[in-house]
Amino acid sequence: MPHVCAEVLNGWRCSTASTSRELAKMKIAEATAVRQVDSHTYEADFREGWTIGSVPHGGYVTACLQQVVRKHFDTTLRKQNQPHTITLHSDFLRRTETGPATFTVKDVKLGRQTSVIHITLRQGDREEVVSYVTNSNLDTETGVTYPSGWTINPPPPATDVSKLDSDTDPLWGERKEWPFADFRACTKQIRSWFPRKGQHLPAIVDQWLSMKDPDDRFTNETLGFVVDVFPQIIESFLLNGLDCYSVDFERQNTPEEQVKLMKGGARMWYPTLLLNLDVKKALPAEGVKFLFARLQAKAIKNGRYDLEIIIKDAEGDLVALSHHVCLVVSSERNLAARRKVDVGEAKL
Repeated sequence: MPHVCAEVLNGWRCSTASTSRELAKMKIAEATAVRQVDSHTYEADFREGWTIGSVPHGGYVTACLQQVVRKHFDTTLRKQNQPHTITLHSDFLRRTETGPATFTVKDVKLGRQTSVIHITLRQGDREEVVSYVTNSNLDTETGVTYPSGWTINPPPPATDVSKLDSDTDPLWGERKEWPFADFRACTKQIRSWFPRKGQHLPAIVDQWLSMKDPDDRFTNETLGFVVDVFPQIIESFLLNGLDCYSVDFERQNTPEEQVKLMKGGARMWYPTLLLNLDVKKALPAEGVKFLFARLQAKAIKNGRYDLEIIIKDAEGDLVALSHHVCLVVSSERNLAARRKVDVGEAKL
């Protein structure tokens, strides 16, 4: 997710606000829909309402890829009876862009318990994302099961999930709009709640999420989006400890005042080099409204940092784990013109 200076964002706001409004009501299943071309080829359209700057949001791209996986196992590999992704590893080689995208699938290993496929995402002459995905059947899994005793530490505030919709939970408050939301269009697709008393540390973020559309739900095929939509940890350090995502910051400052306070500290882009997803639970087929996310960075050094994301549901069950490797670069690279690439040329 990129950060750019206020002047750039103001110009972007004028040119994209109407587009964002038009796409605001699109459900995530529609936005990530894929078409099967043949047994191992699929197509999608990356939508403008799901972008960061000029680049489709990485979690949104991952959710599209998950739809490819689901359709492939529902059609070409339906005899495997392995509908659930349990692990996913994606390397983001180059920037994607809005518009048509082609996914090519290779069946690497087909087994009785798990199967592995390789997916290549291309747009035009660019190979942009490569992924290895392992599928199984979470409904029929059997084997040894023991309690590990693991808990999230430090623990997040207790939550009455029934009070999130009305924003009446005493410990969690809804952030109505994230900073520079016109530029970060994908953040307009969600609702988010943060601890009213603030985060534990600048390198830790706790949040509850739901989709903006009251009828939309999170499914296993949207977990790639869930694990990649969050406030940027780096920003608290760039802004000398200011938590510009807190509920109090939004309540106490007008949008204009927020921009003024953040000016000079939001000129970076944080592209993901790789994303790993480890799914622990099959969500109901109809999906769930709320999910909890804990985000933490362990080392931020020399323009590179890690992210660990923990996803739990309203019952407190562990749903998924995710790990990212990210870079810190100038936001100008997000908006730079694309050009024809040679084999082996990276996105940065």
